[in-house]
Amino acid sequence: MTPAETPDHRTRSSDEARSPMTDSTNSLDQSIAQKQHTRLAALLSSQTFWVFIAVILACLYLSFATDSFATSKNLYNITRNVTFVAIIALGMTIVIISGGIDLSVGSVLCLCSMVLAVTMHAGYSIEIGIAAAIGTALVVGAFNGILIAYLGFPPFVVTLGMLSVARSLAMVASNNTVVFEFGPDHDKLLALGGGAWLFGIANPVLYMLVLAALTGFVLRWTRFGRHVFAIGGNEQAAILTGVPVRPIKVAVYMISALSAGIAGIVQTGWLGAVTTNIGAGMELQVIAAAVIGGADLAGGVGTALGALVGAALIEVIRNSLGLLGINAFWQGTFIGGAIILAVLFDRIRNIRRRD
Repeated sequence: MTPAETPDHRTRSSDEARSPMTDSTNSLDQSIAQKQHTRLAALLSSQTFWVFIAVILACLYLSFATDSFATSKNLYNITRNVTFVAIIALGMTIVIISGGIDLSVGSVLCLCSMVLAVTMHAGYSIEIGIAAAIGTALVVGAFNGILIAYLGFPPFVVTLGMLSVARSLAMVASNNTVVFEFGPDHDKLLALGGGAWLFGIANPVLYMLVLAALTGFVLRWTRFGRHVFAIGGNEQAAILTGVPVRPIKVAVYMISALSAGIAGIVQTGWLGAVTTNIGAGMELQVIAAAVIGGADLAGGVGTALGALVGAALIEVIRNSLGLLGINAFWQGTFIGGAIILAVLFDRIRNIRRRD
């Protein structure tokens, strides 16, 4: 080898040594870019994301279009009012993910509220009253779940029947009267639902956030959550893979009734009185919140965050009607339109995935 050849040889050896490292770096960069692109595409295709954007835009518009929307009092009322629908929507979302539906939640809320009120009115403590209300919710949910999971009744029929039964039982329990005196723990109950114990945030909002975090954790990180998605995605396949479908279905309807019971307890403390028409028609708002937030009525799709966002949009719509001077009778039209748009968005997304 001549001296003139030596630098060229060293240069070639150096380039060859760096080449694998360079390729590895390029591959890593491409992988990171691909992940970022995938995450962005998933975000942009998420119904929950676009509903959240709609909520933000609606709030911005109302802040400029009205003088009273962005006031602290109105925002406090909005965040507090949304919680009752949102709490029940969390349970409803789990039911819808499993491929079912629960039309009885409004009446279950009424029944649990009345059981709590009547129990405390009779002189029992708030702890006993809450236990009685929660126990009632679990019994109702178990009854629905057993008929659906073990006897094969359609969820629509069972829960529609329970809608009537639960409200009738509430009337029987109270003799169809208003209950507004809650015994020795009256003030404790009012503080439970109407207070603001942490940083001036309404207590119902805190309950909602805690329950949403718990629901999201269960759906995302637990075996129960995976089983719920499996049942909603393909029940027969779930059975073949060993998923305990029937017990899971019973548990799902118990959770739905429990969420209605919790909302009933909180709403009783907020209102300070219980009537037998409390929660009337609430099941439609709850289902709307879940569907608008991204839950698929065919099953297998849904998130806890979507339930909150859907409930927030419904409350913003309800609140804006009065502020803009629009007749409140239009509320159903706007909410129904939002449901149709949500389902349309989901169908378009599914068609694109198939293509």
